[in-house]
Amino acid sequence: MAELPLDEVSALLREVAGSAVLPLFRRLDAADIEEKAPGELVTVADREAERLIGARLRELLPGSAVVGEEAVAQRPELLRDLSGEGYVWLVDPVDGTANFAAGRRPFALMVALLRAGELIASWILDPLAEDLAVARLGTPTLLNGVPVRPGGHRPPLEEVRGVAATRFLPARLRAEVAAGGHRLGELLDGQHCAGREYLDMLTGAQQFVLFWRILPWDHAPGVLLVRCAGGVARHFDGSEYHPAEDRRGLLVAADEETWHGVRAALLPDQ
Repeated sequence: MAELPLDEVSALLREVAGSAVLPLFRRLDAADIEEKAPGELVTVADREAERLIGARLRELLPGSAVVGEEAVAQRPELLRDLSGEGYVWLVDPVDGTANFAAGRRPFALMVALLRAGELIASWILDPLAEDLAVARLGTPTLLNGVPVRPGGHRPPLEEVRGVAATRFLPARLRAEVAAGGHRLGELLDGQHCAGREYLDMLTGAQQFVLFWRILPWDHAPGVLLVRCAGGVARHFDGSEYHPAEDRRGLLVAADEETWHGVRAALLPDQ
């Protein structure tokens, strides 16, 4: 396997955040924001950041493919590359676009690298908080350069806090999750930025996240970060998450015991 350009991608995300994203934060005109699908926004910052990131990633690993969120909006067939045999970059140029477009935080820049369909590296940058997390398969996740070690303090289930993103949940599951929230310490609505939710798991601010819609660019980067920090990421039925699979329902937890406890509390019929 080629030497992975971990530091180079970290530097790239910081550079693009500084040149193409942050200068437009709270400075977008109405013409800079479009609805690419009902309820789905894209800004000029998303498109320019994806262009810059994608071009450089191809240089870092010659012959690699890039699957970016905005490119897929125009060419959905690009998702087939995620199952390919070579290196494939998965890019979310501005995660939390609705926040960014409204002048709210948080938002993030995210990249994952797959080889033969397997997640092998990932990066999430929250440029406003200046938080950068990096993971390489088989080594501990780094948060701002410091390893995130598994096996830290594990709160009892009644003190566990985390996010259930219920917007896309079917009505029956939404009611089930809401009814089970009292079994946990705190059930949060979420920040409309998956990247920040995964970073908050690494800091220990929350112990789980639950999603229904799981677009690969939203979740592949964070899943590897959490796994390399000792966590687990599985579908509601207990099967492992894979970014190339078109499925619904994902529960990510800081450890095995928390995963099972949260699933029993929020999804007792699954």
